[in-house]
Amino acid sequence: MTKEVKSKLIEIGAGLVLYLNALFAVKQWNASSKVELLLYIFAYIVLSVKILWQTFYNIKHKKLFDENLLMLVATIGAMFVGRYREAVAAVLFYQVGNLVEAISLQRTKKSIAKFMDIRPSHANLKIAGGTRTVSPVELIPGNVIVVKPGERIPVDATVTQGASMIDTKALTGEAEPREVKIGSKLFSGSINLSGMIEARVSKVYEESTAAKIMTLVDAANNKKAETEKLADRFTRYYTPIVILMGILVMILPPMMFAGQDGHVWIYRGLIFLVAACPCGLLVSVPLAFLGGIGAASRQGVLIKGSNYLEALSQTETFVFDKTGTLTEGVFTVKEICPRGMSEQKLLELAAYGEVHSNHPIAQSLREAYGKTIDTARVSHTREYSGFGVESIVDGQVIFAGNAKYMNKQGFYYQPVSDIGTAVHIAVDGEYAGYILISDIIRPGVKKMIRWLDRHQIESVMLTGDNDRVAEDVAKKVGIHSVFANLMPEDKVEQLEDFMESRIEEEKLAFVGDGINDAPVLARADIGIAMGGLGADAALEAADIILMEDEPIKIVNAIRISKGTIRAVKQNMIFAIGMKVYLLVLALFGYVSMENAIIADVGVMLLNILNSFWILKYPE
Repeated sequence: MTKEVKSKLIEIGAGLVLYLNALFAVKQWNASSKVELLLYIFAYIVLSVKILWQTFYNIKHKKLFDENLLMLVATIGAMFVGRYREAVAAVLFYQVGNLVEAISLQRTKKSIAKFMDIRPSHANLKIAGGTRTVSPVELIPGNVIVVKPGERIPVDATVTQGASMIDTKALTGEAEPREVKIGSKLFSGSINLSGMIEARVSKVYEESTAAKIMTLVDAANNKKAETEKLADRFTRYYTPIVILMGILVMILPPMMFAGQDGHVWIYRGLIFLVAACPCGLLVSVPLAFLGGIGAASRQGVLIKGSNYLEALSQTETFVFDKTGTLTEGVFTVKEICPRGMSEQKLLELAAYGEVHSNHPIAQSLREAYGKTIDTARVSHTREYSGFGVESIVDGQVIFAGNAKYMNKQGFYYQPVSDIGTAVHIAVDGEYAGYILISDIIRPGVKKMIRWLDRHQIESVMLTGDNDRVAEDVAKKVGIHSVFANLMPEDKVEQLEDFMESRIEEEKLAFVGDGINDAPVLARADIGIAMGGLGADAALEAADIILMEDEPIKIVNAIRISKGTIRAVKQNMIFAIGMKVYLLVLALFGYVSMENAIIADVGVMLLNILNSFWILKYPE
């Protein structure tokens, strides 16, 4: 229970005791009007002191018109016309409504925090003769830590000894444990399930995965959706309008119609103000968005703000990168076609030429070579993004890259007819052959594309690969719009063309692997990064992060976003509709001040329950 909730409970409890005491005393003693006022005024002061303080605070910060002002004007007015009991009852139920709001928000945030609280409590630092328990913030890169079964991994690290199964569910939403061994990367916030392991620290705590994710989750609440901003703007203009209408209710009927009792219409005007209090609307909208973000987190989808959650529900076009997004980005050598040398020699030259590249193709060539690479043999390397690399190996100038790179260097090369990605090799200006590699389509991609098609959401693929490979992958997964042979800057330009041609209200999302797609992720309306676990570029550039390499989770995220917006609209329609109904009843004297505020609390409760359904989205 938070300090705010405890304070409000004490305030309401004290006010309720004083209110009940006043009710009993007035009834038993048949008290005079002055005594009755004295009895009720204590309860009123206890219950309204925080409302008064909040109103003064708002005035100081130039935010005069809100529900607190409405409540003060209405209840103080009721006290002046002798409706002491109704005034205190209205404030009491108003505070009960505020308590319900505080508890609901607390429970929602607690539910999210419970799932997302991945911060480790301690670390076992290896020292001479054993280990020492330290805070994770004390660890520095190069330290060796020991992680025992059942412990949470404190910082990002690399396994140096032992093997185990790791639970990454809190990070990725993936229920299946992941096996790690020597050389495997560990991400902070994961839980070691079985064997004891030692690992070398690669990042300080503040830069580790757990700390970054928690920072993003905390910041998500500050990024409001347009619907939330609309609700805020609505109440900003709504409050002065209803105050004016309440005053008109008080003064116009006695002035316009003969025989009307002025006191009756003043009281109806005050009830009108109480009935107009927009509490149900104010709490239900942000609560629904908070529930949506929490539900997505449970699915391993990190959404950086409710504005992106709302934008996702409006997305009509999804643009996908190919390598590492639609495909696994794990290439295997399919064919080696040398000219004037053996297959093994060509593969060796390619592996050494690509020794310093982090591209998945370069990694696959080194894995296919399978031998230890002596980097001392490589005296120079220069990588040309989107083309290839130039290296000096044993004094020989090695060019390794795609057909565009061969054309750029002016080399004759052998055209490749088979489907796959060809890495052409040239040595000292002479063409030496090519290595054909292939990629694997990710599980769930076909199902995702079919779901998007059924819901009239367009799918587009952008890739730097050649036309044959691009068309082959697109045909297998069911994408009809393909743009191939694109450089990184071409992808940004193509994306801007899509965005210029769309309808104004429609949104466009780009889905990339979060490593080399940062410019396009940042340019799209919504940037969705695949496999954001440990990818700094993804955490910084993307708006939505799939913590595991599972494209099907995009479908879950869309469902949650649409469910959230549906709940928000239902809450707004219900709250505003009931508000209009209560105002009409108040105008004609069919509702008392207590009943008006009880009805508003009821509307709030129903909206809160509706919002909770989103938070309970199945895992």
